[in-house]
Amino acid sequence: MSTCDKSKLISISKTMLILGLVLYLSFIIFFGDSNCPSSELLSSFRFKWTPFSSQPNVSQSKSSTNINHLLFGLLGSQKAWHHRKSYIESWWRPNVTKGYLLLDVPPQGDDLIPWSLNSPPYKISDDVPKLVNETKHVDATVLRLVHGIMEVFREGHEGVRWLVMGDDDSIFFVDNMVDILAQYDHMKYYYFGGHSEFILSNYWFSFNQAFGGAGIILSYPLAKALARDMMSCLKRYAYLNAADRTTMTCIADIGVNLSPLQGIHQIDLRGDLSGFLSSHPKSLLMSLHHFDMVDPIFPSMDRAQSIFHLQNAAQYDQSRMLQQTICHHRSKSWTFSVSWGYSAHIYEKIMPRSWIQRPIETFKPWQKSPNPPRYMFDVRSTSGDPCEAPHVFFFKSVERTPRNEILTTYTRAWPRGIGTCLYAGNHSAEYVSEIHVYSPAIKRIQIDRCECCDIVHKDGSNKAEVKYRECKEDEIIA
Repeated sequence: MSTCDKSKLISISKTMLILGLVLYLSFIIFFGDSNCPSSELLSSFRFKWTPFSSQPNVSQSKSSTNINHLLFGLLGSQKAWHHRKSYIESWWRPNVTKGYLLLDVPPQGDDLIPWSLNSPPYKISDDVPKLVNETKHVDATVLRLVHGIMEVFREGHEGVRWLVMGDDDSIFFVDNMVDILAQYDHMKYYYFGGHSEFILSNYWFSFNQAFGGAGIILSYPLAKALARDMMSCLKRYAYLNAADRTTMTCIADIGVNLSPLQGIHQIDLRGDLSGFLSSHPKSLLMSLHHFDMVDPIFPSMDRAQSIFHLQNAAQYDQSRMLQQTICHHRSKSWTFSVSWGYSAHIYEKIMPRSWIQRPIETFKPWQKSPNPPRYMFDVRSTSGDPCEAPHVFFFKSVERTPRNEILTTYTRAWPRGIGTCLYAGNHSAEYVSEIHVYSPAIKRIQIDRCECCDIVHKDGSNKAEVKYRECKEDEIIA
């Protein structure tokens, strides 16, 4: 080998040795053992370049929220449970939903003992007189309700992400609740709930509190912090005589404020709720409260039957529950409004969405209020004008079709009996007795826009068909 060739070989060997040392040092810097000492600069590089799959708790924190991640605490009394248990049993799923009913005293009576397997397991609230003595609280009932949050939380369930507190006269739509909560990071501090529909209730208590009967939802870290501070907070605010306000105040001291959700309904209303339920806001329905204070929501049914009937529709599609869909049958100048799973209306005039979306004031405010405003939403008065008063139909049945659609049927509640609207050609809808609504068997979770629909109706037929579809781009219903 010539001297020149030997020089080239030595040069190449030196280059390969240097490259090897560079690669080795790079491996140590970026992928070395994190327990080994290193400078802050090297540590920051190592963290930045750690592969995503090796970051701690990724599978736990990023996995999709499901029903097993929710823990329910339902506050009730032994006396009221005799007639309220049907409310909870309409949505409670034995051996699936997690949680407890907190009773004031042990259950008694042949209708409660033995305890129903369709009801949540019960626990008896802690010794309230003892707690009152320790905290000097002015209201034993308020103390029991607020302290109940800690009592449910301390039971502990593996994998719980959200604590849901509510009353025993509420119904929850758990699938919708799961879908909503899945959009939030359960490792952060969240305090969810709804306002009262009665504007003065918010004024009297707070516009920043969740009205707890309909549901207060706390992320696990917030529930943990609140439970840890519970006794101290009850002592600080022993003078407060409202449970929901006390809860809000304790949470505010942790540094968290209410994130209101439209689908949580306190129902601080009285009487006929049909006008409210027929114009639900464009959001997933999560809860309905105060069923003892309103009329049965379906004609010819009692409260318990009404709630099970509503939940029958929910078993097929919770994402569309009460969602309002409006469309027109222009050849007859009719407007259809469907509150999925609850009611359908026919107006004998082409009406804009903006008008139909305002609930008809069939209900009364929570308390007498001589002057408006009474509600936290717009309303329209009931009317005897045949161009403004709807023909009213209520949900009758639901089934899945061979074409993988969901068919809900709505039947006339009563004859309207006020004549025909003469505005647009004298087309009476009085002879229509049944409306069939076809909707896709697909969830609609991200509701950025309501659905549209097409009407099929033959002249003289007592049945009309409403077929749901996604709205076309820039489609206007007016």
